[in-house]
Amino acid sequence: MRKPIVAFIAVAASAALLLSGCAAGSQPTVTPPTATLPIETQDWLPAGAIVHHAIAYGSDPNQKLDVYQPQNAQDAPILLMVHGGGWKRGDKAASGVVNNKVAHYLPLGYIVVSTNYRLYPDVDPVTEAGDVGSALAYVQAHAAEWGGSATDIVLMGHSAGANLVSLLAADPTIASDAGAAPWRGTVALDSAAFNVVTIMSGPHLPLYDPIFGTDTQLWRDSSPTLRLSAPPAPMLLVCDSGRANSCSQAKAFAAAVASKYGKTAGDAIQVYPVDLRHGEINAELGTPIPLTGRVDAFLNSVTS
Repeated sequence: MRKPIVAFIAVAASAALLLSGCAAGSQPTVTPPTATLPIETQDWLPAGAIVHHAIAYGSDPNQKLDVYQPQNAQDAPILLMVHGGGWKRGDKAASGVVNNKVAHYLPLGYIVVSTNYRLYPDVDPVTEAGDVGSALAYVQAHAAEWGGSATDIVLMGHSAGANLVSLLAADPTIASDAGAAPWRGTVALDSAAFNVVTIMSGPHLPLYDPIFGTDTQLWRDSSPTLRLSAPPAPMLLVCDSGRANSCSQAKAFAAAVASKYGKTAGDAIQVYPVDLRHGEINAELGTPIPLTGRVDAFLNSVTS
């Protein structure tokens, strides 16, 4: 069972003590990696951590995930992390994706799972979201093998990965069609792509053009705001206050939920602007900063 999240300073100090004890205490256990890109370094792993590398949840080489398991986990809540990379690059093992999150959340009793998915040009973002649904279904089916709880899972994604987890939150049939059951909530780390139609209809960064082209149906199908099919489970939408469209798109999504499903549903969508750059939001989550405290509070509110 997860340890409760207490005052953030105390948590940070405990995590630091655990990390410093790696050399003298029990050492992390790492299964041999089979992925093309293994973890760069493992000195950030908490003492006693067990790592399962490159577990296949599908037949494609990119359909693999890594599991970071705390020692003696039992009915532990699970964070399922989805990397970014403009829908065409990125990796589950990148240091900014996992290091600080694993170092912070394993000592609190969480299992952290980081997943890859197929990428453009092989598939489009909607299919990528389906891969995330398949990864979620796999984690739910195998959670008990790692000491986790299949009913206590939170999705988390950064950038393009935030778009993908938000698509699942907005339209849960994407996940259910992949065999997944409902999950507790979703943390979107700086997605400026809640409404791709709005992006593509005005001035926008060139990175969107090869992904979305001129296919207006793909624009709509890739837009969480336009895919709303049910009141989403609670969401925390973190946005870079200095990045064009990031917070405005997040706020528009929350407003759309409230407009379609009422104030109670809208209140479950929290928008949290931060004075951090896009990459910093991802890489620094887990360090002793206000962002980590806010994410911790959200997790504590939705997990048992």
